[in-house]
Amino acid sequence: MAAGNGSLATPRRSAIRYAIYTRKSTEEGLEQEFNTLDAQRDAAEAFIRSQRGEGWVALPEHYDDGGFTGANMDRPALQRLLRDVRDGLVDCVMVYKVDRLTRSLLDFARIMEVLDKHGTSFVSVTQQFNTTSSLGRLTLNILLSFAQFEREMIAERTKDKMSAARRKGRWVGGRCATSMARCSRASCAARVAMRAWSTPTRRRRPTSSTATTSA
Repeated sequence: MAAGNGSLATPRRSAIRYAIYTRKSTEEGLEQEFNTLDAQRDAAEAFIRSQRGEGWVALPEHYDDGGFTGANMDRPALQRLLRDVRDGLVDCVMVYKVDRLTRSLLDFARIMEVLDKHGTSFVSVTQQFNTTSSLGRLTLNILLSFAQFEREMIAERTKDKMSAARRKGRWVGGRCATSMARCSRASCAARVAMRAWSTPTRRRRPTSSTATTSA
């Protein structure tokens, strides 16, 4: 449609609402004024601002899961995000890296099923993907395979370390079957008995009186 000055009016793009999801596995450092969750969101917001001409808009809601593992979906912010996707409040989900969303291929498939069902896209700041193409999905699955492999390797190393500690008689955590007081007394008695058993018995040297009598 021609404008009054004779130039063509540029059609206005509809806003694309981006929900930014951030996650950190542990709570270490979250008390800082600027933590890793803030850094992830800043990077995502900067990326969205660079695409402002395409109609990208960052939603003001914060979906931050601090201190939650990516091995499962039991995360409050993630569940709230998926609920907003189902309600039609989100057009695209953005993360700093794919493993911030999940480290499980099964969970990723479940999340993508929800996004696809409601016409929601997925974007990673540091890894450029287009989830609408088969090649983009293949690349995402490969990356998540490595993320899941890394998680399983960490779990195996932790399990091996705990097994080695048990073999050396070290306590590696867990609740005691008895009360804490009884458990403490029993472990103390066991340590004393073990020390007495492992210490070689020393032969007493005869005293002078004993030596005289025997002579």
